Amino acid sequence: MKFKNRYAALGENFCEKTPPVPVAEPGLIIFNHELAAQFVGSLNELDDTSLAELFSGNRVHESCEPLAMAYAGHQFGHFNPQLGDGRAIYLGELERLHGVAMDVQLKGSGPTRFSRNGDGRAALGPVLREYIVSEAMYSLHVPTTRALAAVTTGEKVAREQLLPGGVITRVAESFIRVGSFQYFANQRDIASIKALADYVIERNYAELAQHKNAYLELLEAVTQRHAHLIAQWMQLGFIHGVMNTDNMSVAGETIDYGPCAFMDAYHHEQVYSFIDRDGRYAYNQQPSIGLWNLTRLAETLLPLFHDDTDAAIELAKTVLQTYNHRYEQAWLQGMRAKCGLSAIISDEEDRALIEDLFTIMASNNADFTLTFYFLSRLNLETDENDHRLLELFSQQAAAVGWLEKWRQRLSNEKQNNEQRQKNMQAVNPIYIPRNHQIEAAIRAAEDHNDFAPFHALHEVLQQPFHYQPDKDNYMLPPKPEEEVTQTFCGT
Repeated sequence: MKFKNRYAALGENFCEKTPPVPVAEPGLIIFNHELAAQFVGSLNELDDTSLAELFSGNRVHESCEPLAMAYAGHQFGHFNPQLGDGRAIYLGELERLHGVAMDVQLKGSGPTRFSRNGDGRAALGPVLREYIVSEAMYSLHVPTTRALAAVTTGEKVAREQLLPGGVITRVAESFIRVGSFQYFANQRDIASIKALADYVIERNYAELAQHKNAYLELLEAVTQRHAHLIAQWMQLGFIHGVMNTDNMSVAGETIDYGPCAFMDAYHHEQVYSFIDRDGRYAYNQQPSIGLWNLTRLAETLLPLFHDDTDAAIELAKTVLQTYNHRYEQAWLQGMRAKCGLSAIISDEEDRALIEDLFTIMASNNADFTLTFYFLSRLNLETDENDHRLLELFSQQAAAVGWLEKWRQRLSNEKQNNEQRQKNMQAVNPIYIPRNHQIEAAIRAAEDHNDFAPFHALHEVLQQPFHYQPDKDNYMLPPKPEEEVTQTFCGT
């Protein structure tokens, strides 16, 4: 195993070289052997003690150049010129057996000069949440950072109360954010913006290097990735919760699982994040916020598009104006698949049919995930299984009417009933990381040092599309006393 660090070579103004701060008593909670097997080296041969030492930051591999990255960002619409890795340490790149190298980062590894008087640590709960949700997203086929390891620290961190500490090791195609470019744009440092863009192209978009205007092509590629990414979030009822520009990866991956959540009962304007008091990042706001963030990225890249500012702006507009169409097409394609509609007959009629279902779900507090799962089990010819779906609706008449229109639409399909059900069940999960189940796993770990619920939940979520006998409790929405209405940032 050997780390390399091309980011450090960009220069001192991009980062601060700083080692992780050792913890008192590291203990391995979980190690991702499947992910580790993708890398060149012998990570899977290390014992638990060695893994805990390495992924707590107590042992720094000899090939590492640990550092904290500098970046800025718009937080809830307000620009902060200096944020940076306040509780994360970038270890470097690990080469994969097949494919590009991946970035590796410790989170919760101690203070840096970007910590803004914080302790640089992570409580155990947010570590477990990020491990569960990021790996679940991977199993749901959504682009995401991944979790390589989670450890306990043997120390307490002070939040509203003293909590056990943890460190998560996460892996990404890139940890460069929109805010990384904003950091240098705010300083009018065009040379550093160009160096950062060249680095991103080399690392993540090598196919663009030979284009006449590679930087404009970079904006287009990032725009396309995020249009598709956010469409996938919407198709799963996922709410990121804190879509600040410093939490938006230029690689098009879901990053920074703070107050994130999957919806139970469907509502257009659902918010879980405690800090999102005005609903800026509500479920139905995510597509427009994606474009807002991409516009901020485009602003930083304008000097690279053209020497004339007006010409550069026009070039940026031509790319940004493609976002809504790309998002709408990705959303509609995914929703058609969820509803079993393979034949493309009318975009307008299919969109209206799907939006009608969401309206009925919202007015009946129907569970997002179970609605589509039970829909995938229905027959075209018979209504014998309809009751499982209809039981999710408090007033069933509207749902019955919608099913009639849905079956009429399916009569235009050529695929048989069995094939349609199979295709729908391949995109409609049974199991998602439900808020109350994550909370139960966190409570057991933090309050009783019991990680069995965490491991059990994580194991179920590795096969979200396959029914697992004796695991029905993992597919059920919360009882009223179990409902989690707010989620919190780990800081």
